[in-house]
Amino acid sequence: MKAREKKFKDLLGYERKLRRRGCDLIIGVDEAGRGPLAGPVVAAAVALKTTIFKNRIDDSKKLSLHRRQKAFEEITRKSIFGISVVSEKMIDRINILQATRLAMRQAVISLTKKIAGLNYLNIHVIVDGKMSLELNWPCTDIVKGDGKSKSIAAASILAKVTRDRIMREYDVIYPEYGFSRHKGYPTESHREILNRIGPSQIHRKSFHCA
Repeated sequence: MKAREKKFKDLLGYERKLRRRGCDLIIGVDEAGRGPLAGPVVAAAVALKTTIFKNRIDDSKKLSLHRRQKAFEEITRKSIFGISVVSEKMIDRINILQATRLAMRQAVISLTKKIAGLNYLNIHVIVDGKMSLELNWPCTDIVKGDGKSKSIAAASILAKVTRDRIMREYDVIYPEYGFSRHKGYPTESHREILNRIGPSQIHRKSFHCA
């Protein structure tokens, strides 16, 4: 078996185990934007309708911009999904960990609203990282899950692409900060700009922004 084919097969290990246990809907959850100094945290929840994809589905950090965009389009066609955006103001109010949990819970709830009335009897949620989400369904957290589960990898792509698009929109409003380049992450150039002109309205006040 080729290494590429083996890699894709391995990404379905958790899903296969859960199917064997009788799960008829598996929801993968991931986030983007815990580390930046500015902008929201975004979470996505994905239930794949098929495991067959033309584009590579993997940890979003391993994909180029072009590959993420193509995968995003295919995932949204071949899944049931929910996306949640929690603002920098809410991050400052409740802290980034709680804001991430909130975004993840809201993404799952958004997804499950789309299947209301459908006869799913055994739903299981799998989440990237050590996250306790306090959901109404069984939930398993998987460290580095975006590289181990296709469902979580798909969620990582939806979250990353959505957040990047938001930050490009903010770049039009605040062009002096270069958000389209660094997406709010604490790069050297971003910190230099902050030292020179100070934070914008979308910078997280609870983060050290200088």
